[in-house]
Amino acid sequence: MKQLLTSAVRPRAQEARPTSRALLALSTLTLALALSPVVGCSKSQKPGKAATKASTTACADYAARVCKEGGEESGNCTTIKAATELLAPEACAVALTNVNFTIKKLGEQKKKCEELVGKLCGDLGAETASCEMVKTQTKNFTPDRCALMMQHYAEVLGDLKQQEERMKPLDPAKAAKIAEGNVPAFGPDDAKVTIVEFSDFECPFCSRAADITHKVKEKYGDKVRFVFRQFPLSFHKNAHVAAEASLAAHSQGKFWEFHDKLFANQQKLDRASLEGFAKELGLNVATFKKALDSKEFAPTVDAEMKLGEEVAVQGTPSMFINGARIADPTNFDTLSGQIDAALAKAGG
Repeated sequence: MKQLLTSAVRPRAQEARPTSRALLALSTLTLALALSPVVGCSKSQKPGKAATKASTTACADYAARVCKEGGEESGNCTTIKAATELLAPEACAVALTNVNFTIKKLGEQKKKCEELVGKLCGDLGAETASCEMVKTQTKNFTPDRCALMMQHYAEVLGDLKQQEERMKPLDPAKAAKIAEGNVPAFGPDDAKVTIVEFSDFECPFCSRAADITHKVKEKYGDKVRFVFRQFPLSFHKNAHVAAEASLAAHSQGKFWEFHDKLFANQQKLDRASLEGFAKELGLNVATFKKALDSKEFAPTVDAEMKLGEEVAVQGTPSMFINGARIADPTNFDTLSGQIDAALAKAGG
C-alpha cells in the first residue's frame, strides 16, 4: 500500500509518473469523438491559408487549456501533451472548439481526489504535516489512483498515521542521545541549535546534503552544532567500509576532509580507493589500513545504525534540528528557514 503514497519524508529522485491506461483510453476516446468530422471529411475538405495558419498553434493551445485546468504536473496534462504531439494541427483546432467538454470532464475527475483529500485530512487533522502532504501530492495523482486509494482507505490512513508519528519531534532524551559522544561534528557543544544528520557515503542524495552542510557552516558559524552519524544502507556495497574509513580518518583529525573526498568520489569507494584518499589527505596510511583490517570502527558504525533505527530513520539523508525531523534536508532554503526558526525560539 505504501506504493500508493508519495514518498514525502525524505527527498528522493523524481521518477517518471506511470500513465494510467484507463486515462489514456479516455483521453484518446475524447479526442477521437471531437475529431471524427475531420476524419470523415479530410480528403475533400481542405482548409484555406488563414485556417491553416490559425490551426498551427491549436495543439499547443488545447494542451495549455487542459493543463491549466488539470494541473501542469498531472497525469492528464502528460497524456494530453503526448496525444497532441501526434495530431495534425487541424485536428487540434476541432478539439479546441470542444475544450469545454474536456474541462468539464476534468472537473468531474478531480472530485475523486478532492473527496480523498477531504476524508484523509478529516481523519489526520487539518493542521498535520501529513494533511499538507496529501494536499500537495494528490495534485499529481490520476483520478484512478485516487479511486484506488479510496478502495484501500484503511490501509492508506494507517500508513499516513504511522508516518505522522515518525515525523513528531523526538523527546529530549532521544534528541540528546543522537547528538552525544565523540562523533564527527563542528560548532560549539553548547550551541542553542544542534543539527544531527544520518548519512550514507554511497547515497547520491547524501551528496547533496553534504553540499548543504558546508552552506550551514558558512552561514551560521558557531551558532549551531552539526553532528554527523553513520547510516550505511545494506544495498550500497561499499557504504559500510566507507563509513569505517571515515571514522578512521576522524581518529586522525581528518574527518571532514575525508567526508568531502568520499562524497566527491562516490563511484570509487573500494578499499584501494579509500587507501588512496588517505594518502592524498596526509593520513598515517599504516594506521589507517590497520584500522580497516581489524574492523576497529565496524562496531561503532553498527551502533550508530541502531541509534538511527531507534529514532525511526528509514533512509538517508535523515536530519534533525533540536530533535525535530527535517522533511527535505537537501533544500538549503528550507533548512535555513527551519534553523532560523529554531534559533529564534531558543533566543539565539
